[in-house]
Amino acid sequence: MSGSSDRGRTGVFGGTFDPPHLGHLVAAQEAAEVLSLDRVLFIPARQSPHRMDEEASPASLRLSMVRAAIAGHDRFEVEDLELGREGPSYSVDTLEELARRDESSERYLILGADQWARFGSWHRPREVARLARLALLTREGDRPSAMDPGFEDGPAPEFVEVPMTRLDISGTLIRARVRGRRSIRFLVPEAVCRIIEVENLYLREIRSPGE
Repeated sequence: MSGSSDRGRTGVFGGTFDPPHLGHLVAAQEAAEVLSLDRVLFIPARQSPHRMDEEASPASLRLSMVRAAIAGHDRFEVEDLELGREGPSYSVDTLEELARRDESSERYLILGADQWARFGSWHRPREVARLARLALLTREGDRPSAMDPGFEDGPAPEFVEVPMTRLDISGTLIRARVRGRRSIRFLVPEAVCRIIEVENLYLREIRSPGE
């Protein structure tokens, strides 16, 4: 955990990061530039509420990979507050904790267009939008204004768009390549690649917890 309190403009970038890859880094960098963020907090989830049926890699390894991925980036920090919380990692709980630490900070919650498409089904989504401005990462062809995020109690919250370079990289793709004994070089930072190799990650298919 960074250990420092929020200052200025902070980007909040959550996810399982299993593993963190170059797509994550590019998204965070472009959000930092477009929104003039002082820093971007990478916050690994203990248990994503949107992937309750998936088994993730151990939290300690995902945290180590994020630290390795962002090493040397002045505006990137890692925060482990969700890893110490039991149950699903709800964004509203994280934002409330960050607000308690420093009410004066301006926070931007960084979301993909796919997350926005189901934002109305999130846990306390209007409170999320009150605690942070919503920053939507958009690629060419994305039209978030035309999406229905599923709010039944009135109009959807406002958001700001962050155009980003299209990189078709995902954790699913990387894990599949590792299982297939294919190279992931140039898809993840070298330091992350070394952790995956040393820990023998992703050599088996991720299964539901009950399997």
